[in-house]
Amino acid sequence: MNKVIRVDMSQLTVSVEPVPTRWAGLGGRGLTSTIVAEEVPPGCHPLGPNNKLVFAPGLLSGTPAAQSGRLSAGAKSPLTGTIKESNAGGTAAQQLARLGIKALIVEGLPAGDTWYRLHVTQQGVSIESAAELTGKQNFAVIDKMIDTYGPKIGVMSIGVPGELRMCAANISVKDPDQKIRSHGRGGLGAVMGAKRIKCITIDDAGAGKVPIANPDKFREAAKIFAKSLLDHPVSGEGLPTYGTNILINILNEAGGLPTKNFRYGQCAHHEKICGETMHDTIVARGGKHKHGCHAGCIIQCSQVYVDKAGGYITSGFEYETIWGLGANAMIEDLDDIAICDHLMDDIGIDSIEGAVLLSAAMEAGIIAWGDGKECQRVLREEIGKGTPLGRILGNGTASVGKVYGLVRVPVVKNQGIPAYDPRAVKGIGVTYATSTMGADHTAGYTIATNILKVGGYVDPLKKDGQVDLSRNLQIATAAVDSTGMCVFIAFPALDIPESFTALIDLINAAYDLSLTADDVTELGKNILKLEHDFNIAAGFGPADDRLPEFFSYEAIPPHNAVWDFSDEELDAFWDF
Repeated sequence: MNKVIRVDMSQLTVSVEPVPTRWAGLGGRGLTSTIVAEEVPPGCHPLGPNNKLVFAPGLLSGTPAAQSGRLSAGAKSPLTGTIKESNAGGTAAQQLARLGIKALIVEGLPAGDTWYRLHVTQQGVSIESAAELTGKQNFAVIDKMIDTYGPKIGVMSIGVPGELRMCAANISVKDPDQKIRSHGRGGLGAVMGAKRIKCITIDDAGAGKVPIANPDKFREAAKIFAKSLLDHPVSGEGLPTYGTNILINILNEAGGLPTKNFRYGQCAHHEKICGETMHDTIVARGGKHKHGCHAGCIIQCSQVYVDKAGGYITSGFEYETIWGLGANAMIEDLDDIAICDHLMDDIGIDSIEGAVLLSAAMEAGIIAWGDGKECQRVLREEIGKGTPLGRILGNGTASVGKVYGLVRVPVVKNQGIPAYDPRAVKGIGVTYATSTMGADHTAGYTIATNILKVGGYVDPLKKDGQVDLSRNLQIATAAVDSTGMCVFIAFPALDIPESFTALIDLINAAYDLSLTADDVTELGKNILKLEHDFNIAAGFGPADDRLPEFFSYEAIPPHNAVWDFSDEELDAFWDF
């Protein structure tokens, strides 16, 4: 990857630049956050002309290494006001890497009300009219682009909520089966909408393979790395069989499954929505219980969920979405949850933020608890069409809480808290509080150690060791997010020494480097620090690294745990 492409939407011009030396060793999150930190004024309005939207494949994207198909997108977030990186599967990362594009930077805002489409090919990037796409939701956009260019075209698009610059809007990425993966969190779809880009199409016809400096060493490391993925019980057995939704019963047993807008830690109807039920339902109906989100995925934690007649409903049906709608919003029918998931893919909103905001809407009395059909109507008719109610909801959980005067509003830095209760699993609470991007479980997934006992064990109900655990995992995750690898490679990397060594060997073989484990750790530390510095310059301080107050006085059954970290204990996170 030897070029950086800038698209200036103010002038409607495109330029191609060589990769600056200081960016040469970066990819994915490391590169998007570096570019945002260098080029975006921290105090700018996220939807204004000075914000930039950056796409970057990871260091290993486009290579034959397993799990290396993630694309990072970065900007200043309109939802949190912080720096933001969100990575997704699909075909775009590998296509951009094959075209030699290390970063695609979109800057400025166009004059007028014209909508545009960026078309990326081996010859460069052209700015096309998107008049025929305006007002369409994501699946219609993808279908139109397939009709125009054929099934191999890569597509990144926004739905109507993105056009309307709603803070829950995501950027949807076409996957190998013409369905959708998402740059979900942080409202990056609103940033793309502000720049009046409806979609980005990628045609990599004629592009060669991604060059590898030492193919023999690469193949050897790739073999060891892939074996470790398949040997680990989580990545090699649990996730391929039951998907991420295997966690419903595990978290319910642990008392950390947030239920009815974080009132309880266990859900009475967990068996109706758990991974085992989902698996049996999919198999009985003739769907696919394992499925990859990009070429080269061997974990295959995704699935294709179908209706009773075998018709497609949704894919990439994740634990966090099923938890949010099933336990937190009390919807008991897995089909209703699946239809909601499909609708969120289609209109283009983050399915975690979407599920949490719908729970908040139930708390506010807008929707009855457990009413899946009404949730579908609200997604389709209100948020999807941008009605006044839809805009209140579509701007996220914090927006709903503020407009309706709610107290139990589970957000950190305005981003909805995901599927693990921080009172019963305290390590993930530290991650929610201190993440540079608002509440984000993937930033430092302590569930691995607190609940799954991967990489050791730290008692989830005690405070001891949680800050160190979260810090170490956040540093490691920042580095992994820079490689283009799926975060689930962390399971074998934490338990099987050869796995982490093989990951470093892959990078060294690809670029003829001699990185060590310490170098990778330093990379993760540097990324976190530059993101933290950006946030401080944007006006954030220690007081923003806190969980909502209700967690400290509402004890959650069955453990009757409360959030009891002091400010000093949380602030110690940044002592590195």
